[in-house]
Amino acid sequence: MSLDFTIIGENIHTTRILMRSGKRIIEDDNGEEVVSYKDLDGNTHFMPIPDQIKATKVFTEGRVKHFMVAVILGMSNDPNEREIGEHYIKTEILRQENAGATFLDLNVDEISYKIDIQKASMKWLIGFYSSVASIPPSIDSSSVDIIREGLNEYKSNNQPQGVPMINSASLERLSVLDDVSQNNTFVMITAAGFDSMPEDDEERLSNVSKMILECDKRDIPLSKIHVDPLLFPISVDKRFGNHFLDSISGIRKKFGNEIHISGGMSNVSFGLPARKLINDTLIKLSIDAGANSGIVNPLESDIQKIQNMDLDSGPVKIASDMLLGNDEYCMNFISQFREGNLKLQVPLTYFQTY
Repeated sequence: MSLDFTIIGENIHTTRILMRSGKRIIEDDNGEEVVSYKDLDGNTHFMPIPDQIKATKVFTEGRVKHFMVAVILGMSNDPNEREIGEHYIKTEILRQENAGATFLDLNVDEISYKIDIQKASMKWLIGFYSSVASIPPSIDSSSVDIIREGLNEYKSNNQPQGVPMINSASLERLSVLDDVSQNNTFVMITAAGFDSMPEDDEERLSNVSKMILECDKRDIPLSKIHVDPLLFPISVDKRFGNHFLDSISGIRKKFGNEIHISGGMSNVSFGLPARKLINDTLIKLSIDAGANSGIVNPLESDIQKIQNMDLDSGPVKIASDMLLGNDEYCMNFISQFREGNLKLQVPLTYFQTY
């Protein structure tokens, strides 16, 4: 594989959390908790946390959904709050663009359980995004109505960043493909079934094949399709890594080089320590299997360095064994972490040099 890898930046998402016990949640001069962050010039800024966020169960349990905070502030009637929320989001957009993202995934589903608020939030976010970004959005939602709201807003702004992506279409919501066809967008299709998640790589390939047939009926070319075979946490079942990787190989073999094979790569490490090591190793294994796209954090995962990873050395070997199903219940990986044997900060033990 070449270095031609489509990065779908994953961070502009209202599910993203910071721990209140972490370094980025601090107290201001008034003793109020705020989100601290740096702009591209290294200057430190502080984003206040609204009372409506502090009243949530998530906050009381020790977590802050910081992009939810930013969207709420960005939509505020208070000009000072609006400026702060917009600056936070703009800073992240520019950081991911500078790190090599091709699209940025925008999702506001968790802003509220009310569809009208969700739609208004997506419309606002797309409108603001269109005014500051330089790469197209990936309009992401579990709701077709929210996707359409975002797509319509982007079209009303004359698609200033170019052709967007819709994330996602599946067998249970084929109507999304009609929007893709009518608007000539890119699309993320998933390997989900009509009413269930796929059990193994064969079921993934079968579901994807059905989706490709539906795309073909609507004249959606392979070049506009990104496939998400669906990746589940390796801590749940040691087979999940191989299911994902084998499905990548099967999709590439069946549909050739024109199609993009992607996925939410960070899903694999949920519930485990040393997540960057696990994510980067999974990306390397996926590229070797035939993936050429990914929903990733480009600020943490450098694709060029990842392609040069040595899967047989140091902590990468430990992570690779786990991802390939050779570590029951991830016990060896967890033990090695506890013993301090997964030291990512030493580049020469992490990557091969060429």
